[in-house]
Amino acid sequence: MTRKDILTPIEVLHRDELTSAQSALVDKAIDATRRSYAPYSRFHVGAAIMLDNGVTVTGSNQENAAFPSGTCAERSACFYAGAQYPEARFQSIAVAARDASGELVTQPIPPCGACRQSLLEYEKLAGHDVDLLLVGRNEIYHLPSVHSLLPLAFTSF
Repeated sequence: MTRKDILTPIEVLHRDELTSAQSALVDKAIDATRRSYAPYSRFHVGAAIMLDNGVTVTGSNQENAAFPSGTCAERSACFYAGAQYPEARFQSIAVAARDASGELVTQPIPPCGACRQSLLEYEKLAGHDVDLLLVGRNEIYHLPSVHSLLPLAFTSF
């Protein structure tokens, strides 16, 4: 038997440790939570994606009574980016969430499995690691790539 350990590198940052570009992306993700339609879960998620053409695209979760007909913030943003800017490549992504009280979640939340797979497709298309920021009230997780969230990824068939 051979054992392999999978490690996920995560930097735990505070807001004042972000670059100005990272801080602006985080602000856009937080702002996107306000455009969420989440009457069932009351969990409002926003995502912001910086493209290599300088455009930042945002998305928010959109729920529907006919679960799972809604979509997550991350997929909302990445599919919009792909449809509107097909030549552009992802540079960095920020994801933020507010709870039912309207406050940012205490700890950062990671994308769901479907979002990880979708974002990974765009990272693969970019041809380089895509910076990822997961935003919480008390700290921000900085990951070097989407792939670091999905190390045993399905990337081709």
